[in-house]
Amino acid sequence: MTDILDVVVLTGFLGSGKTTLLRDYLTRPEAADTAIIVNEAGEIGLDGLILRETAGEVPMTMLANGCVCCQMTSDLARTVEALLAAERPGASGPLRRIVLETSGLSKPGPVLRQLASLAGFPMRVSVVATYDALRGPGTTAFEEAAAQWAAAHRIVVTKLDAAPPDRLGEVRAEIGGLNPLADTIADPDRSATVAAAFAPLPGAGLDPALLAPDAGGAHPRIAIWLARPVRPLPYDDLAAWLDNLAGHLGERLLRLKGLVGVVEADRPLLVESVGTLFSRPRPFGRPGEDAAPFVVVIARDLGVGELDEVAPKGLFRLAPRVPDSPFARAGAGMPRAEVVPG
Repeated sequence: MTDILDVVVLTGFLGSGKTTLLRDYLTRPEAADTAIIVNEAGEIGLDGLILRETAGEVPMTMLANGCVCCQMTSDLARTVEALLAAERPGASGPLRRIVLETSGLSKPGPVLRQLASLAGFPMRVSVVATYDALRGPGTTAFEEAAAQWAAAHRIVVTKLDAAPPDRLGEVRAEIGGLNPLADTIADPDRSATVAAAFAPLPGAGLDPALLAPDAGGAHPRIAIWLARPVRPLPYDDLAAWLDNLAGHLGERLLRLKGLVGVVEADRPLLVESVGTLFSRPRPFGRPGEDAAPFVVVIARDLGVGELDEVAPKGLFRLAPRVPDSPFARAGAGMPRAEVVPG
């Protein structure tokens, strides 16, 4: 296989419309070179049965042995390898896309770590999360839902057809307070939504709007902080800070993305993580291009002053991106609710 394989991790909380979104996509011509992996928390794969009604000749395999993020070891990697090796009689070309529909209780971080074991295959992994326009605010207290949205490259708003007309603006504000790094797909046109949800990701550009001090609502347990380097950093200092940040926050680190200038390079480095799984930093932009360096950190249950204690200290100026967030004012201590990214 020589072409890059797109692997889409389709996640979203229980009942948020993942299966319906995927079923609609499978009726489209661009789904012809797609394979599907379905994981469900129960032993009976009902979602897979529903999808088979639509999938036609699309290769499909079931992982109905528990939540893919916490109960699987190498099953997912073996399944991907088997799909890539399978013969496809009558196919117009190679397999170009695999969609993994996770359980509504899966967190994307562990799923992405399993996919990382397939380093021998050229693949581009993205996380697409669904956001229920009717129930979204009611599920933001659940850890799994927060992890799914924070990990997403794209957040797709579902059930807009059943929502009041003025709900669209509210939804965009809610998503902006959950993950300003994600592309929000919120189109009342269902066909346009489906097409945009599974389209190839554009280049890894960074939206200047991420740097706005107040954009959208805030989630009481999710903090979004903007870290600006005080100067070009030695690469070893940057690497140490990222390692220590991940070690200190652990599962509370939901997402990180930014551009950081290092003294060893003439271009800034693009740094990115989903949870504590970091992509390899890579040069971004053109030599000499004047790009204001920054890192956006999305974390859960973050106490006041915690980021200031990450060593090496003093590398970044830190400020909450949403100043009026309850977390920015009060830090940890919010009530904890109990019960899913690239």
